[in-house]
Amino acid sequence: MLNLLTVVGVSLLLCVGSALAEQETFVIAGSPSVKGVLDRLGAGFERTHPDVRIKLYVDNGLELRRTIAGMENSMVGQYFIGRGPIHVVAPGGDEVLTRLEQKYYVLPGTKRSYAVEQLVLVVPESLVEAPDSLEALSRGTSRLAVADPSHTRLGAQTGAMLYALGLDAPFTGRLDVATDSRGVLDHVLSGQADAGILFGHEAVKEQERVRIVARVGKGYLPTVHSMAMERYCPNRSLCEEFLDYVQSAEAQAIVRQAGYGLPSSRRQ
Repeated sequence: MLNLLTVVGVSLLLCVGSALAEQETFVIAGSPSVKGVLDRLGAGFERTHPDVRIKLYVDNGLELRRTIAGMENSMVGQYFIGRGPIHVVAPGGDEVLTRLEQKYYVLPGTKRSYAVEQLVLVVPESLVEAPDSLEALSRGTSRLAVADPSHTRLGAQTGAMLYALGLDAPFTGRLDVATDSRGVLDHVLSGQADAGILFGHEAVKEQERVRIVARVGKGYLPTVHSMAMERYCPNRSLCEEFLDYVQSAEAQAIVRQAGYGLPSSRRQ
């Protein structure tokens, strides 16, 4: 009996190993700032493509650019050492991607915008009666936590938004300036401020402690996130499938759940 169980166990392991070996690895090179939404999109793609395993290679924009440049200028020209080929490049923001396009490190015409950072109004999750907009908040005496506009992108975009919407004057003397997004969260949760402005994807990560009560989609220039096919993508048809997928209705729902907005051309 023991021998039989051993044989069955080994057979099962071999079957699992064989199934895993048949899976194709799909490598996305991305930045830490978009890791969360890329993980979600990758999981969604795997659900409809059980023969594909998504692997995320994460590094900051500058190092990502250097890695891809070094890879393509090497004698091999197509591979990370020990990491396999890159299929899609998805840096945070479009500046790095534009430079990669100029160097022809990604294929022209394959760029797909899939997410837009958006500002949101948050309150403590425990708060029962909360304002449903910034305008409503501005009419009261509540304090609003904002990030430092001189040192953070969040603060700069928040300041531009309040000015563009004509809300800077109503909030005079009621803005609680924090060092960064973490500070905004701390001020809201400690009661130092009644509400705060965060990026949507940051708020989603803290959804057990804060609640999004309004999304602000105008008055500032949001950061757009895109991806494109790496020039030496080993399976172009699969790359095209993934790039089409990130603009599908299913992927759009995933992007929204991650706290992002949709590029204007993809809104429905």
